[in-house]
Amino acid sequence: MNILIIKKIHVRILSESTGKPKELALKLNVSERTIYSYINFMKRELKAPIVYNRLKDSYQYEGNCNINFIHNKKSN
Repeated sequence: MNILIIKKIHVRILSESTGKPKELALKLNVSERTIYSYINFMKRELKAPIVYNRLKDSYQYEGNCNINFIHNKKSN
């Protein structure tokens, strides 16, 4: 999984501007199948509460979701 793609999907989900999976795939220059794989990974492994809103034709979070890939190393 590419962290940059996950971050882009996350930002679009936060703004509820993903569009349909095929549209999101075009926006991110990946295949529609790749979008489904990333969404499933985010749901399963990152525990992101992602749902698809058919009225808005967009993925959204069902509740709060914060995905953070920054590792803060403590200095001694």
